[in-house]
Amino acid sequence: MDIKSTLASQLYTQTQAVAKPVPQIPEKTATEAFTAAAGDFMETLRASEETVQAGLVGRADPQAVVEALAATELAVQTAIAVRDKVVEAYQEILRMPV
Repeated sequence: MDIKSTLASQLYTQTQAVAKPVPQIPEKTATEAFTAAAGDFMETLRASEETVQAGLVGRADPQAVVEALAATELAVQTAIAVRDKVVEAYQEILRMPV
C-alpha cells in the first residue's frame, strides 16, 4: 500500500482540526436559570398582551392574535408544570426520614 506523504499530512491536519476541544460555555447556576426562565415567561406574556391589544383596535391581524394567545397558553402551561415539579420535589423532601 503506497501512501503519499502529502496525503498523510493533509489527513493528519484535518484530524487535528476535528479533534480540537470545543471551549465549554459556563453553566448557569440554578438561580440564574430560574431568573432567566421567569424573565422569558414575563416577556412572552407582555408581547402577547401587546399583540392582543393591537388586535382589539384593528392594528394586528387575527392570525397574529391567535399565535400570541397560543404562545401565552404554552408559557402558562410550562410554568404550571415547573411549579408542580417543584411542589412534588418539596413534598418528597418532607417525606424523607431524618
